[in-house]
Amino acid sequence: MRKLHTALAVLGLVAAVLVLSSCGGSGGKEGGTLSGSYASFPELDPTIAFSVEGWTAMYGTYLPLLTYKHANGDEGAEVVPALAESLPKISPDGKTYALTLRKGLKYSDGASVKASDFTASIERVFKLNSYGSSFYTDIVGAEKFAETKSGGIPGIKTDDKTGKITIELVKPRGTFTNELALLYATVLPAGTPAKNLTDDPPPATGPYEIVNVEPGRGWTYKRNPQWAKSNAAEIPEVPSGHVDEIDISVIRNQATQVNEIERNKTNWMQTVVPADLYNKVKDRYVGTQFRVEYPINVYFFWLNMSRAPFDDLKVREAVNYAVDPKALERIYSGTLAAGHQILPKGVPGHESFDLYPHNMAKAKALIAEAHPSDREITVWTDNESPNDDAGAYYASVLEELGFDVKLKTISADVYFQLISNPSTSNLDTGWADWFADYPHPNDFIEPNFSGNNIGSTNLSHMDVPKLTEKIESLGEEQLGPQQEDEYASLDREIMAQAPWVPYGTIIVSTFVSKEVDLDEVVFNLLLGQDLTSFQLK
Repeated sequence: MRKLHTALAVLGLVAAVLVLSSCGGSGGKEGGTLSGSYASFPELDPTIAFSVEGWTAMYGTYLPLLTYKHANGDEGAEVVPALAESLPKISPDGKTYALTLRKGLKYSDGASVKASDFTASIERVFKLNSYGSSFYTDIVGAEKFAETKSGGIPGIKTDDKTGKITIELVKPRGTFTNELALLYATVLPAGTPAKNLTDDPPPATGPYEIVNVEPGRGWTYKRNPQWAKSNAAEIPEVPSGHVDEIDISVIRNQATQVNEIERNKTNWMQTVVPADLYNKVKDRYVGTQFRVEYPINVYFFWLNMSRAPFDDLKVREAVNYAVDPKALERIYSGTLAAGHQILPKGVPGHESFDLYPHNMAKAKALIAEAHPSDREITVWTDNESPNDDAGAYYASVLEELGFDVKLKTISADVYFQLISNPSTSNLDTGWADWFADYPHPNDFIEPNFSGNNIGSTNLSHMDVPKLTEKIESLGEEQLGPQQEDEYASLDREIMAQAPWVPYGTIIVSTFVSKEVDLDEVVFNLLLGQDLTSFQLK
């Protein structure tokens, strides 16, 4: 996802300004080591990072041409320049984007950042079949490159001497400025290998670099030595951070994570406080060490429309009637607001409705009418609480409908890689969530329901040509009142096909030790906690 801009000259003056801007006037100290914990080991390669855990981990490390402001609330959804001097100049027909790379930028290994690195970075997106590739297929030549992995992408033209970058699209794309701010579009050195570099992350352009990775166990950040030397002066709106080092450990048990913070052994947990401890922690620490956050998201069960029994609309409708979002509210112990539609509150185009109010009798009648011959299904979920409990509840509902259910609970480290890989066997149905890449309804609609995205983010394998055409056409337009109405209509039209069983939106938490200044911690509603904002008392 995203970051910022401007310029000064004398290094001493720059350092003073950066200290003032990063401190925010708080009474905390500069320096020290922040310790944190995750419940799973995320992707640490920005080209392929798909999870919120991965985005949070790299928010202060990697910079695309554009990024999202380091700020709380709606302000954090603002796209701002990062490695580019300014926001793109867009041609009147909406198909040409012109940007200029800032001068004098360096990677953490000391190499210069070049305009042509952007071309190589987007090519790497396609070489790795990244989840983010669908955001860039409208670049002229990108679709062919995605198939051949050779020949370059002619729609991207760069000049290393001037820093000019020009991007030509085959058609207008109203969300493309947002998509240039995604972590997938991080600018990396042209020679970066086209393989997953999680175990040995590529060089950074942000204030921190990842210096040591122990796969499955944790990783460490230190200050990027090139940040103070060159990049900070060019991009002063990106906070330089307060601490000198950040040590992250993977602690699989969420209750242990809570205990470590209460004992002051860990300063922060990225994971949501578990449901069975949530109210206790909230009541005891709210306002001093605990805060509720509101990212834009939807939680759901997907139904694979390409295979029996969920290729039958009546079966999919039955499952939607059978699942009770209120029961899931109880499973999530106050951290879930029940809902039964695709577009969550906070996204333009959201209009509350429920086509399938909970009705088990109606669900059973639809199953009897459909009389599916294939009753053996596999339900997938990950092993983090309470998603594992949600998956178990869902399996029990399907059993009540007369299905022979096998529940597969998979490590959260690899869960989304497995369920989005079409070669994985028995992908019938399962749990998932979708956190906004950017605050636009198209981000919830196109990746998940366009027939062009089967095999990546379209978990339900929905392929309704009429709806795909409408989705793609609407994605070309700039967002306005008319488009919001059209997205609201699309929400209903897609739910009429019942590819998902959406059940609500989750709130998350920031929980820190008494050594951290909670008031200074920034939570970006798209990227999570901003590691550059953490300050020790």
